[in-house]
Amino acid sequence: MRVLIAGGSGFLGQKLAVRLGADGHRVQILTRRSSNSPDAITWNPDGAAGSLPQHVEGTGAVVNLAGESLARWPWTAARKEALRTSRIRSTHTIASAIAACARPPRVFVSGSAVGYYGPHGDEPVTEATPPGTDFLARLCVEWEQEARAAERPGTRLCIVRTGLALSTDGGALPVMIRPFKFGVGGPLGSGQQYVPWIHVDDWTAMVMWMIQTDGATGAFNASAPTPVTGRTFAHTLGRTLGRPAILPAPASALRLVMGDMADMVLNGQRQLPVHAEQLGFQFSYRALEPALQSLLSPSAHSAAGDKEGNE
Repeated sequence: MRVLIAGGSGFLGQKLAVRLGADGHRVQILTRRSSNSPDAITWNPDGAAGSLPQHVEGTGAVVNLAGESLARWPWTAARKEALRTSRIRSTHTIASAIAACARPPRVFVSGSAVGYYGPHGDEPVTEATPPGTDFLARLCVEWEQEARAAERPGTRLCIVRTGLALSTDGGALPVMIRPFKFGVGGPLGSGQQYVPWIHVDDWTAMVMWMIQTDGATGAFNASAPTPVTGRTFAHTLGRTLGRPAILPAPASALRLVMGDMADMVLNGQRQLPVHAEQLGFQFSYRALEPALQSLLSPSAHSAAGDKEGNE
């Protein structure tokens, strides 16, 4: 199968491309930079289809992970606008290209985030939970609306509401580990907020499953079935690293440094992957401690080194 990935140079996009390639699929990356590679397609995500339909025509799947990183802070007014426009315009561009195809892709997988729901305390959050009203929730709603314009007979739409994807070579985990290495790790804020996490291998497996499962359609919570509180996450991470987890980062300090972005880490969601599990998706890492051990144990690092040495 030929698969197009927008945002294929990002953390999750690269992981997905490797997984797809290992399974024998041809992966092509949409890039804004000129390239002579047959697996790189130059595009302009300005909202217009442009020349993209000729590349989308007849593909098996299109995966949209394009957008400015949420992890860069503080969220100034200009930064918020960049977060919004980078997602809305790129998604509109892809949806317009799909609409222009005589042979559209069989499935369109489009990114979203757990922030869709807004803060919910310890209330379980499923795909049926309505959206929140804060900045990130409004952004996710608009983002998903653009993706829904691509849904049509012959093209399934899957929306991936991703939680905290755990990996040692990208995402938030390497940043979270740093204070523990200096013995000053601990929960963020009160530690009572829930952390919707997912092992990166389960995330790529879920997207692969969406691409290959004809009955998969609609929104999916991409997080493990066992979300934990921030306090439990910090203690589990500290235990896995063999470091203390006793120094919380006060909410006031986080807001001073991160601005509005602090709300993303201080107000969690107890997100549950109800839709995927109902349709038969099976997680390899359902509990946090085995997931962290698989990533952070000495044997995991040794295996990664052996792999790099053989490539």
